[in-house]
Amino acid sequence: MTFNDLNLNKPLLNALADLGYTQPTTIQEKVFSVAMSGRDVCGIAQTGTGKTIAYLLPSLRQYQFSPTHTPQLLVLVPTRELVVQVVETVTALTKYMNVLTVGVYGGVNLKPQAAQVQAGADILVATPGRAVDLLKSNVLKTKQLKRLVIDEFDEMLNLGFRAQLTAILDLLPTKRQNLLFSATLTDDVEQLLGVSTPGTFFNDPVRVEAAPAGTPLKGILQSAYNVPNYNTKLNLLERLLQEDSTMTKVLVFVATKAMADQLFDDLDRRFIDSVGVIHADKAQTYRFEAVRRFGAGELRVLIATDLVSRGIDLLGVSHVINFDLPDEPESYIHRIGRTGRADQKGIAIAFITEADAERQAAIEALMKTAIPVIPLPDKLPISTVLTDAEKPEIKMKIVQPKVPKRDEVGPAFHEKAAHNQKVNVRRDYEAEKKAKYGRSYKPGRRK
Repeated sequence: MTFNDLNLNKPLLNALADLGYTQPTTIQEKVFSVAMSGRDVCGIAQTGTGKTIAYLLPSLRQYQFSPTHTPQLLVLVPTRELVVQVVETVTALTKYMNVLTVGVYGGVNLKPQAAQVQAGADILVATPGRAVDLLKSNVLKTKQLKRLVIDEFDEMLNLGFRAQLTAILDLLPTKRQNLLFSATLTDDVEQLLGVSTPGTFFNDPVRVEAAPAGTPLKGILQSAYNVPNYNTKLNLLERLLQEDSTMTKVLVFVATKAMADQLFDDLDRRFIDSVGVIHADKAQTYRFEAVRRFGAGELRVLIATDLVSRGIDLLGVSHVINFDLPDEPESYIHRIGRTGRADQKGIAIAFITEADAERQAAIEALMKTAIPVIPLPDKLPISTVLTDAEKPEIKMKIVQPKVPKRDEVGPAFHEKAAHNQKVNVRRDYEAEKKAKYGRSYKPGRRK
């Protein structure tokens, strides 16, 4: 099937042709007909399967011009980076249409973004928190809202956006179409979908699944190295970058923000001006610039936390390195999904320590396949130096002081020593003076 076989108009077909897209992916093909029927949709699809275009095509096909330019489509995504990329995708697809698209997100001044929305927005792409701000300040008018899209539904709930999502759903008109997309159908997702109490927020959404959750994406070659510690991982990564010329655009995932900064400092000394880092503590402009430079090929390596495992759509990623295995096995699938996109081949490499045994087993159980382990390169320096985080925790035995029994405790007050005892005695100073001077004496008296 090609896009010409779908019920698309000329402006959309021309825009898709300009982008070089000819055939819809599985999720795009399955979602289109259901969404065009007006039914609510719950799409289950992994990262890299074309979810963004899957919900945009039917929404744009049914878009009707309105001179008021108030939002007809609201798209909710979890990160600022994803807001920017969805706006870019909408802009590309509406190249031959008269559509105003605005993206808003938190972490910046609300007033300029509110002014943009008030000036006109047919499609609004927003993070949940900023959408709540606009709704409660009455800047976002929802009278003409026809469709709501929630992308990365499960990730939003994992990131703690449930309260904001509930607030948004309460403030939107009840008569609307809902297009929901999630990589996994977790208990939290099912609860908010209203599986137990249908009709709460959504109207019996049709479940559309592109591939079972945890299925590895086709075209991604997976492998792993067994390594003992951080410094050996660093040596291995440096060796791979030095000797493998195919590693042109490498996305490296680490467990924590501190680890990301540490790895950046260590790699930047060796590969000057070709390494970037991105995580939640970095300033917004820094994050956008790092993503831009990596996407443009100015940076060879981008170090990231799971913030971007779903929040960034980058084409041409040659390799994904799991420097640390994630705690959740689903996150591994999303990470490696950053490569091998748009029918391209990709390579995913994992660095696995002894402490990762349980995580590795959970990932392989989810994928129903083992990650092939390959031997370390010859003469790779194996470090014995551990970082502070890797050093075993020393547990000190706390000795509780012996508390004496009550019958062994003496009285609370003790008799004072004789020289500390004080007796109040009334003195006759007049008599003392007379005895001393032979007469009565008063100071200041003169004869």
